[in-house]
Amino acid sequence: MARRRVRLALARQPARFIVPARRARVPGTAPLAAEAPRGSAVEVLRVALQLGLTSFGGPLAHLGYFERVYVRERRWLSAESYGALLSLCHVLPGPTSSQVGFLIGLQRAGWRGGLAAWAGFTLPSALLLYGAALAATRLQGRFALALLAGLKLVAVAVVAQAVWSMARRLCTDAATWLLAAAAAAALLWLGGSRAQLAVLAAAALVGALWCRPLAAGVAPAWRAQRAGWPALSVFALLLVGLALLAWLAPHSPVALAALFYDAGALVFGGGHVVLPLLRDALVPHGWISDDGFLGGYGLAQAMPGPLFAVAAYLGALALPAAAALGAAVALVCIFLPGLLLAVAAASLWQRLAHAARLRAALAGINAAVVGILAAALYDPLWTQGVHDGLDAAIAAGAFLVLQSRRGTPLAALTLCVGCSLLRALR
Repeated sequence: MARRRVRLALARQPARFIVPARRARVPGTAPLAAEAPRGSAVEVLRVALQLGLTSFGGPLAHLGYFERVYVRERRWLSAESYGALLSLCHVLPGPTSSQVGFLIGLQRAGWRGGLAAWAGFTLPSALLLYGAALAATRLQGRFALALLAGLKLVAVAVVAQAVWSMARRLCTDAATWLLAAAAAAALLWLGGSRAQLAVLAAAALVGALWCRPLAAGVAPAWRAQRAGWPALSVFALLLVGLALLAWLAPHSPVALAALFYDAGALVFGGGHVVLPLLRDALVPHGWISDDGFLGGYGLAQAMPGPLFAVAAYLGALALPAAAALGAAVALVCIFLPGLLLAVAAASLWQRLAHAARLRAALAGINAAVVGILAAALYDPLWTQGVHDGLDAAIAAGAFLVLQSRRGTPLAALTLCVGCSLLRALR
């Protein structure tokens, strides 16, 4: 009887509901998938580390892994938000897959989440390449030379495949094809990192006047709306400040930091395009030999994670007396400008995307990047790596492996190194 009275009393009370607080959403941006709750940096690190250990195949394959894990399996963001991040990062300088992963981690767990996403995805390959750099200084004999020759050949095949795929994707009309051809001719004639900067600047100007603008896309969902201008300011301050410090202290760790920061700030088109920028900055100035540079680049093809992690290898060889310091400086400085620009662009893109001239300039830059990479394919890759018809045949076979549906850089590496070692046995 008493229980019945209690139920009747409760029934007469007005209903009370606790309404969960909703996060404010910036107008004009796509929401995350079901407004996924924020996670922890440890959770982000665990997922990113799994990707960093298993993501073979280069930037495009990395983005496929990200879509499967972050969108379909974890549901940290919607397919629309992921597509918006892709379209944003594709037009920025820097490593596209690392920028996308960093922004997803930042969105999921704040700044610690962003750093955890970058560290988990990058450190496995960086540590492997750092160990390879330490071992490279001790390798000698004909088999070491054969290994180096095979690594050079796989670099030829990988860059040739990158030129082929990027040309089909970025050179879509007569104007962009002409820009790519002009950029390649200018680089082969002039050479040097300053010529590359001049070519990119000229391509941006020509593209703004004559190229078809890139698609604007949609603005990605973003919580850190106020981070744009501070990130852009830090990017510019480091770009100028490191250059001044490098002028005051040439061939020092600061100069090495400036060199890799400049390369990370200016490389449009992904990891393969960083090859000519880094080679022209490192080899002619005595930081590293041509053989060491091309060997490291070829070895990086067999590693999981981002191709920019080759900076750990190059930094260790550039400062042999302090290899760990050189690897850490090079690794951080080549990634930092791209990540800062990703944060700035994610905050400011909604305003900048409406500028048709800016998007046309980016189309011109993308076309010039194809030409720059094609010039690097000939010099130094072909001139340094292919010495006879058999070398050319091995490189061509590796290229066909990469073009096949199931071909991977690891398979191409196995082919080139295996054939080079067999030649050494003769």
